[in-house]
Amino acid sequence: MTGAVKGRSASAGWRSHPSLTIWVYDSPLGAAAGEVRLKELVRRGVVIAMEAVAVTWFRGTHRPHVGHLRRRSSPPGESLLSGLVDLLTDTGPQGERRVAALCAALDGSGIDHELLVDTRRALVPGTSALLVLASDVNLDVVSPIVEHGRARRGVVMAHADLQPRAVDMLRSALLS
Repeated sequence: MTGAVKGRSASAGWRSHPSLTIWVYDSPLGAAAGEVRLKELVRRGVVIAMEAVAVTWFRGTHRPHVGHLRRRSSPPGESLLSGLVDLLTDTGPQGERRVAALCAALDGSGIDHELLVDTRRALVPGTSALLVLASDVNLDVVSPIVEHGRARRGVVMAHADLQPRAVDMLRSALLS
């Protein structure tokens, strides 16, 4: 769904539907560079971030550290992306079953099984990630930055354009 966003035309590169972008870096400190780029994009107004988290997972630790960069999509104390990270990094015997159940709950949202499974496989001790749930994105500005990041070795990006009801579906699946 594209259309006018806050007076900006779709032809100017703006997309108003929500999106989820996940960058997974091959080192625990890799997401720090992504944080800097994201903050600059937000400052310039080319991304309207609803929620963003940086994940750092050092070798030898059982769980990653999740730091919130921005949170507008969830009530205080409830983080959609933290809940998603908790589920994706669940290395216990129920982890895969929980991911499959989430995939079923998100059917038709734009977040598909492949995105979740690929992220789960990539996000392991010794890596880091940046997850961004955005409501408005200027693709003319963001795309070259994303492509530059993808050209670097050591970073994998997954992106999903979401259906308008996807944020509510994610909230229901993770926080209920």
